[in-house]
Amino acid sequence: MGVHDAPQWLLSAFVRSAVGAGATAPTEQIRDAGQALVDRWGSPGRSFHNLKHLVDVLIRVDELVEETHQPDVVRLAAWYHGAIFDAADRKAYANRGGEDEIASARLAYDELIALGVPEARAQRVHDLVVALVRHAPNPSDFDCAVLCDADLAMLATEPQKYKAYVQDIRTEYSHLPLEDYVRARVRIIHKLLARPSLFVSPLGSAWEEAARQNLSGELQRLEKELRGIDAAAAEEAASTTRGADAEGSNAART
Repeated sequence: MGVHDAPQWLLSAFVRSAVGAGATAPTEQIRDAGQALVDRWGSPGRSFHNLKHLVDVLIRVDELVEETHQPDVVRLAAWYHGAIFDAADRKAYANRGGEDEIASARLAYDELIALGVPEARAQRVHDLVVALVRHAPNPSDFDCAVLCDADLAMLATEPQKYKAYVQDIRTEYSHLPLEDYVRARVRIIHKLLARPSLFVSPLGSAWEEAARQNLSGELQRLEKELRGIDAAAAEEAASTTRGADAEGSNAART
């Protein structure tokens, strides 16, 4: 989904959320800030962490909205959570999937203050975005739980959509060598499956079983692929050794 494909309701939704959180700036200024975010999410190189992902997270937040205390603050955190993104660093995928939550949180605070959002609410948006670094919300923090659950909801989609998600993630990191990517992805999935629960909010917990099935299926495929990579590497090493031994034997005879 590119910038020009953004749903018509998207900018209006940003304005409503900002005003709901206390923004006092003129509507046009708020719309400009929203458009700048749309441009960020629609920038090149975002095969998964793009406008479609933003829209999906916003929709999931609304599915869980009855559990939130400050719904507009949560929505604003969703808008900003991946505003700053860079997939170029090889370590980025293993560490945070390219989304720079810390920088995005600072951007959120600065821009919301400029829009007249009260400092306490701008700070709360900042803190919610930062919480996505660990993705381990306190269950008693309902707003944080809803945001984290909404961000992970794509793990619970039907198999075909999950397959498309996996392909989009790989495309986003196509500059990484296959082995590096597969090993990083395997580590990430192991960490996710080791959690007592992936989803913390009561409504979000309904996504648990489907998400674990998708992750387990992907892990099986990746581990099989990794065994193939390791076997090919071992065969190549053995072939190199045999070649070196043959050269040494020939040299000894001469």
